[in-house]
Amino acid sequence: MGNRSIFCLEGARHRRERKLLMPPFHREQIPQYGELILELTEQAMQGLSPGDNFLARSLMQTISLDVILKVVFGLSDGDRFDQLKALIVEFTDCFQNIFVSGALFVPALRLDWGPRSPWGHFQAVRNRVSELLLAEICDRRTQDTPHKNDILSLLIAARDEDGQPMADAELHDELLTMLIAGHETTASAISWALYWVYQDPQIHQTLVAELNSLGPSPDPVALTKLPYLTAVGNETLRLYPIANLTVPREVTAPMTLMGYDLKPGTRLYGAIYLTHHRPELYPDSKTFKPERFLDRQFTSYEFLPFGGGIRRCIGEVLALFEMKLVLATLVSRYQLEWVGNTPEIAKRRGVTLAPGNGVEMRFNGQKTCQ
Repeated sequence: MGNRSIFCLEGARHRRERKLLMPPFHREQIPQYGELILELTEQAMQGLSPGDNFLARSLMQTISLDVILKVVFGLSDGDRFDQLKALIVEFTDCFQNIFVSGALFVPALRLDWGPRSPWGHFQAVRNRVSELLLAEICDRRTQDTPHKNDILSLLIAARDEDGQPMADAELHDELLTMLIAGHETTASAISWALYWVYQDPQIHQTLVAELNSLGPSPDPVALTKLPYLTAVGNETLRLYPIANLTVPREVTAPMTLMGYDLKPGTRLYGAIYLTHHRPELYPDSKTFKPERFLDRQFTSYEFLPFGGGIRRCIGEVLALFEMKLVLATLVSRYQLEWVGNTPEIAKRRGVTLAPGNGVEMRFNGQKTCQ
C-alpha cells in the first residue's frame, strides 16, 4: 500500500469521484446495530466485581474494538478475529510514538529504516493489518451475504451510479478509515463523557432521571434520541474534540482568503479545537455545560467534531450512536464513581486528545430495577 493513504482517507476520495452509494450509513441501517452494542457493553462489564477500580479508557477501548470487529467487519470469534484484535491494538499504539504521529503531518519524517525504526514498525504492522483485511474481503466476496447487515457486507453490495461495485483496494481503504476513526476516538470520547458526568452530581442526576423515564428496557433508538443525553455527548465532543484539525485541503490555484494570499500547494486545515472555544460562540468555553446544546442549534461551521464537507468522518453516525448507547448503558445500569486523585488533563495520543490519566472509576455493582 506504501504511503498512498496514511490516514486511509482515500475512501472519501473514492466516494466523491465515483458517487458511491453508502448503504451502511443510511440511518435506517444503524438501529440494527443497537442491540449488539448493548450486548458488547454488558459483556465488558461482566469482568468487574463490586469494589473493583478500572480505567474507563481501557474498558472503552475493549468495547469499541469489539464493535469495530463485529459491527463493521462482521467477524465472529475465531483465528482472524483474534489476529486482527491484537494487530489493531498494536497498530493504534504506534501513534503514541512522536515520530509516527508527527510523520502523519510531515511527510519528510516518513523514514523507513527497518522494522525496529518507528516508521518502519508502523508500516510493518499496517501491512499485516491490510493483509488480513484483504483476505477477509476476498473470502466475503465468495460468500452468500444478502441477509448480513455488517458494514463490510453492505459495502460489498454497494454500487456506483454506473452499477459498478467497489474494488478490493477501495473496500480496504474504507475499512481502515473506519478502524482508525472508530476505535481510539470513540473510546476516548466515551471516557471523557464518563469523567464529566461523574464529576458533577447535578449533571449525573439529570441524566439518570432522563434515562429512567424510558423504563427498564428502553429501545436503543429511543435512547439515542434523548435530548439531554445528546447534549452531554455533544458537549463532550465540543470541549475536547477527538481530532484537533480537519482533513487538509490543498490550494490548486492562487487565491485570497481572509486577506491572505495563498499560493498553489498551500495546505489548509480547519482548526476544530479553536472553533469550539471561540468565546462569541461558547462563553466560558472551558466549562462543561450540556445546556449549551439545549439552548441553541449550532451550525456545521460552528460545531464540527467530525470535520465537514465531503471528507467528514464516514463513521459519524455510527460513532454518535455507539457513544450514546454505551454511556446510557453504563450510567443507567451500573453504580459507578470517579475515584481519580487529580483532574483529567487532555493528553495527545497520536492525532487524538485523550484523558491523560485514563479516567479511574470504581465499580460498585449493578443497579436494582427502578
